[in-house]
Amino acid sequence: MKFKPQIKIPATNMRGGTSKGVFFRLEDLPKQAQIAGEYRDNLLLRIIGSPDPYGKQTDGMGGATSSTSKTVILSKSSQVGHDVDYLFGQVAIDRPFVDWSGNCGNLTAAVGSFAITSGLVDANKIPDNGICVVKIWQANIKKTIIAHVPITDDQVQETGDFELDGVTFPAAEVKIEFVEPTADKLFPTGNIVDDLEVPGVGTFKATLINAGIPTIFLNAEDINYTGTELQGDINSDDKALAMFETIRAYGAIKMGLIDNIEQAKTRQHTPKVTFVAPPEAYISSSGKAIKESDIDLNVRALSMGLLHHAMMGTAAVAIATASAIPGTLVNLAASAKERNFVTFGHPSGVLKVGAEVAIENGQWQAKKVIMSRSARVLMEGKVCVPPINK
Repeated sequence: MKFKPQIKIPATNMRGGTSKGVFFRLEDLPKQAQIAGEYRDNLLLRIIGSPDPYGKQTDGMGGATSSTSKTVILSKSSQVGHDVDYLFGQVAIDRPFVDWSGNCGNLTAAVGSFAITSGLVDANKIPDNGICVVKIWQANIKKTIIAHVPITDDQVQETGDFELDGVTFPAAEVKIEFVEPTADKLFPTGNIVDDLEVPGVGTFKATLINAGIPTIFLNAEDINYTGTELQGDINSDDKALAMFETIRAYGAIKMGLIDNIEQAKTRQHTPKVTFVAPPEAYISSSGKAIKESDIDLNVRALSMGLLHHAMMGTAAVAIATASAIPGTLVNLAASAKERNFVTFGHPSGVLKVGAEVAIENGQWQAKKVIMSRSARVLMEGKVCVPPINK
């Protein structure tokens, strides 16, 4: 019996922040995959190696974690004043599902670099030496992001001495600006703090916010945690994971993201569940000692059903925004001070993020969130994938 040969698609495997994913130019994808739909989803699933009942993604490009099961599709921007359109797909590991409901803030750090090297940025915008400012249209959430990409001798500079907790090796610093990352309503319920009722679990104080990505903030002590937990403290506890997923589902309903609990299964990427606590010393996952004086608060976040090993970039946007608004659970955990920057502890270490907020028409809005990440090409060439039937 004869079988058709594999398809070979130009692709680049890149790290951006504390995530990595497979990057494509839209025009390089097979014709059927250049439009959204079942064929595109099935192609990306097969490339990443999902669904995998073993949870390893051995037969694909995925790394068996939410941080490494990601895809990016870039194209010349359709938006006036922008350079590139950035579409992000979060690929589920254990089931046939690609979530297009949100952005990946970490991989955003690699978008500018890929856009430049792939010819998606006009050559006259790229200096011989200096900083290339790439204006990105984030197509999932319809927001503008600006990447400041270092250029040395006509090439994207990837090597450097910038260190990012959660990434083993230093690289070049890439500054990212999330411009007006707020949804129509920063606080979907109209409240800075809500009582979130979760049947079978309890009722909790919660800040429900939509900046960067829809996020549910809880007090760590209300769910019997300290805020200094590492992945092993939660990800091996099936009861805890079930609790967080139930909280996420009911939070999504309260935020108006879904109509019923069943719909939460088709929206795994959003919202994020995050818990906060006042600053407390701990030992990070790398063995680094984080002192109480190093941070303003501790934050732990779940992604795709598991505690994240560091912090999602989009959740960092939400953290920075909430920290700058008096009365949110994040602001209260960080000593309720007025601030433009916040430094928080996460399982891998420390991250500093800045936010500019303002009241407009009686509602809080995030004007800008700024953070530094790094990015690097891991491999470039062609990804091979068996033919997709549909």
